[in-house]
Amino acid sequence: MTAAPVEASSSETSAGAFDPDRPHRLSTSVSVRPESFGALVYDFHTRRLSFLKTKPLVRVVQALEHHDDVHGALDEAGVTESDRDQYLRALAGLAQAGTITPR
Repeated sequence: MTAAPVEASSSETSAGAFDPDRPHRLSTSVSVRPESFGALVYDFHTRRLSFLKTKPLVRVVQALEHHDDVHGALDEAGVTESDRDQYLRALAGLAQAGTITPR
């Protein structure tokens, strides 16, 4: 993978720093629609439309609720060690935007 799945400028969320060692889930106000490139993400509270730019990132986001931490979702989606930091930055950006939340 050569391009970042989602740009993330900061790992801060309203609840504090994004912690991949904690369980997360898709926000209850968010809907994900799979597309050929990845997925469209719509937040019904903010009316914000965004994109998940890769199918593996979509798999990670959808797997979050089934794991005790973010690392388990990354494993399930087949994210390699060399790509982990890139995905963690993307997930931190999604947490900052409220797309994913701690559970």
